[in-house]
Amino acid sequence: GVTVALWNVSFEVKKGEIFVIIGLSGSGKSTLVRCFNQLLKPTSGEIIFEGRNIETFNKSELLEYRRNKISMVFQNFGLMSHRNVMDNVAYGLEVKGIAKDERQKRALEMTRLVGLEGWEQKSIESLSGGMKQRVGLARALASNPEVLLMDEPFSALDPLVRRDMHFELLSIQRKLGKTVIFITHDINEAFKLGDKVAIMKDGKIVQIDTPENMSTNPMDDY
Repeated sequence: GVTVALWNVSFEVKKGEIFVIIGLSGSGKSTLVRCFNQLLKPTSGEIIFEGRNIETFNKSELLEYRRNKISMVFQNFGLMSHRNVMDNVAYGLEVKGIAKDERQKRALEMTRLVGLEGWEQKSIESLSGGMKQRVGLARALASNPEVLLMDEPFSALDPLVRRDMHFELLSIQRKLGKTVIFITHDINEAFKLGDKVAIMKDGKIVQIDTPENMSTNPMDDY
């Protein structure tokens, strides 16, 4: 009598790889990514991070995990319009209680890394969609997380800006070596970015493979 959101989903993500989860709307991919930072709690199963089941974290351990180990970039940017670019990027560090000089320095580094040098003091309202997404990415990177969760972050952008953001993400990945779990419904985006790709349908994983193997050896007609 219930709707199953995820069924028997199991996989490993290697440190430093871009793991892309692809599926149509309603396939369960966003539900899945929200389990990784405990925004949603699965009814059964384990989510293992560095040898520990995050389900067993107490309140302070979960806070530490969310603040320092994992970060999320949303589709709708999630920026604060009353803060300028720099203050948006530094927000996570401010919450962590980092001294102002240190967080400004780190925010400046990240703002430059995502290609927004010279825009540090601009208001969020004055930015284009692509620039806003860069701010969101810089904010996620500022706290130096080990894992970056990206839930359809580029789907609201026009094709040219989207292509630039793909290049930007791959460039940042080469420099910083972050582990990225990337959600998309675009097969081209998945194959362009992913070291490994998982295809989902109706809450289940159909196939996990490299883009090359998936192209040449699809598991089934879907």
